[in-house]
Amino acid sequence: MHSVYLSHNNIVSGYGLDAKDAVENIRNESTGLRSVSDAEILPHPICTSRIDSDVLQNTFMELQPKEAYTRLEQLLILSLKETIKASQLKLTDRVGLIVSTTKGNIDALEPQNPFPESRAYLSRLGEKIRTFFGFQNEAVVLSNACVSGVLALAVAKRFVLQGTYDHVFVAGGDLVTKFILSGFQAFQALSEEPCRPYDKNRTGINIGEVGASVLVTKDKALLAKESVVLLGEASCNDANHISGPSRTGEGLFRSIEAALKQSGLHANEIDCISAHGTATQFNDEMEAIAFNRARLQGTPINSLKGYFGHTLGASGLLETILGMHSLDQNTLFASKGFQELGVSQPLNIIETTTPKQMTTFLKTASGFGGCNTAAIFKKVFL
Repeated sequence: MHSVYLSHNNIVSGYGLDAKDAVENIRNESTGLRSVSDAEILPHPICTSRIDSDVLQNTFMELQPKEAYTRLEQLLILSLKETIKASQLKLTDRVGLIVSTTKGNIDALEPQNPFPESRAYLSRLGEKIRTFFGFQNEAVVLSNACVSGVLALAVAKRFVLQGTYDHVFVAGGDLVTKFILSGFQAFQALSEEPCRPYDKNRTGINIGEVGASVLVTKDKALLAKESVVLLGEASCNDANHISGPSRTGEGLFRSIEAALKQSGLHANEIDCISAHGTATQFNDEMEAIAFNRARLQGTPINSLKGYFGHTLGASGLLETILGMHSLDQNTLFASKGFQELGVSQPLNIIETTTPKQMTTFLKTASGFGGCNTAAIFKKVFL
């Protein structure tokens, strides 16, 4: 059986238009979260990470687009363009495209938006990205709450292993919009200050926006310096509640156990965990229970939400890419905002960016509807 690799990648974020910008800022423990006043999305200030509109628009116009594209489409195209360029792949019928998002062009439903409401259909988003680059196959749009990014990688892996494609480009993105913010506000889950995952004094989440992309391939000739092999992945829905996670961490625990079994590794062979860590009371507690049940309470763990906020359908992809760079640089990235443990079970939270020789990492994600995913990656020695 072929190994499946994650290779060339890119991140368009509030830090800049390149993954290197994001990695450098995270190594320096510099958060991208800021207090923003924008009455068009919420009547009071919010703490968020957004991409400068002028920088985004000006950079996108350099591509000389032949039609108008939404903000999210611009994010995805700018990220994916660099990943495709780095791979030097021709987009033949052996190359697939997966777009990961939670809400897509949901802002097309807002009265002041210049695009037709039909632009909010997820299939339209996939088609716009496909035709811009000239992919020969129909785009697969994967939208499964906040596990979408990790699940997209798992689906890409399966496409490669079953021979549907030799290579798959995965792109993920979501926006900071009135629709999304008002929903989390209704749950009283938004924090007015930078979020603090797993911390005793955490007060909720921040919403952020990014465009991220990566090449998934079986071809070792296409590997980048930070490439990893996807050893195991699994997903499980605990069917606990439409918005509340399982009180026993059942779905996440089962996902981790299944991913470990598929990878052939034991819990003590995982060098670090890139967790979901939204900084809500219920999510962080659920994760702590699940990690302890999986015998991972001593493994170094972080949440990167303190840098970007929660980027929804892009978060799992974004944080996997950063995990790749963490392995490559043999560096544990600090869990920004953490000071004092605020969950009932022990966790080994990474408090300071620290050098460590590493080979493997576990990425987890959980979301509304009871969905959970886990994926295990191993460094590739070129």
